[in-house]
Amino acid sequence: MNRLFSGIKVGPFELAHRVVLAPLTRMRTEEGNVPGDLMVDYYTQRASSGGLLISDATAVSPLGIAYVDAPGIYTEEQMRGWKRVIDAVHSKGARIFLQMWHAGRQAHPGNTGGHWPVAPSALRSFEHAAIRDEKGDIVEAQLVVPRALDTEEIRAIVEQFRHGAELAKQAGFDGVELHGANGYLFEQFLLDGTNKRNDEYGGTVTNRARFLFDTLDAVVSVWGPGRVALRLSPSGTYGTMSDSDPHATFGYVAQRLNDYALAYLHVIEPRIRGIVEQATRETDVTSKDMSRIYRGTVIAAGGFTGESAEQIIADGHADLVAFGRMFISNPDLPHRLRKGLPLTPYDRSTFYGGDRRGYTDYAPNPLTTA
Repeated sequence: MNRLFSGIKVGPFELAHRVVLAPLTRMRTEEGNVPGDLMVDYYTQRASSGGLLISDATAVSPLGIAYVDAPGIYTEEQMRGWKRVIDAVHSKGARIFLQMWHAGRQAHPGNTGGHWPVAPSALRSFEHAAIRDEKGDIVEAQLVVPRALDTEEIRAIVEQFRHGAELAKQAGFDGVELHGANGYLFEQFLLDGTNKRNDEYGGTVTNRARFLFDTLDAVVSVWGPGRVALRLSPSGTYGTMSDSDPHATFGYVAQRLNDYALAYLHVIEPRIRGIVEQATRETDVTSKDMSRIYRGTVIAAGGFTGESAEQIIADGHADLVAFGRMFISNPDLPHRLRKGLPLTPYDRSTFYGGDRRGYTDYAPNPLTTA
């Protein structure tokens, strides 16, 4: 694990190792989509000295929430909740970026105060939303046909991201990551399977990418260079997503990103499509493909082991590796990987919503502090 545990600079930050906590939706906020005590404990447990954490996907408006009890960054109360998390993470010597998010058509009226979901085009996703029923239980609900945004509404969402970036900076985050993956609003605009517009936000790849780059410009204007990042899933199908030429679409995005001094580009590998692990295809776009075009720092994510993480760094296709599921059940994952210690298996039934069970009750390896 020589490469995985070598130092690296990400933006202005010197990191001690290259094991990153992936952004994970855990649905554990308090009333008002505010991070509370549980989330403070969860992130503190996973904050290793000199490491990088990426937060839960965090909505920039009530319309942007895809899952019940997911966090927000559009109120002062949410900002203060996140500040408690950040202060705890910083006390452990780690860095934390906020992943900013708008669900678009992946939202459900049950999570948005009855407001109808929006998208580039009125095309439905055939996934399901997690909402709370009349009894207060979390249940799955079929998504609805969204309402197509008009151009002024698109510009208003860009401003919501700008406002979220300002609140994130006020809270004390080290940077922000735009969630351009997994079938959410940025990807809905970017891919031609979900974007059927014929205005300045549709048609050509330049137009389909306009919303993403307008938002990047807005967020960079708040944070400056080296403190903004982007996550993409170039081969993702979650959210009923498709594109006629993903290599051309994401190649265009990768090339444009060279004009930005990003902290990093975060790429989900093809074998992970949403929450499902599948075989790769010839048409898939990988970290290797993106790193041939994009000249900055790359984080790869998607079902990695310590060995495969070491290999992708050795091959030069990524600079850091994000771990999700195994970081859930191993809060001291960097230490375990470094020392070759056994890994605790995860329990998928506790991933989404609930209490501390499967969230903050995983014990560190007894050799972690030895």
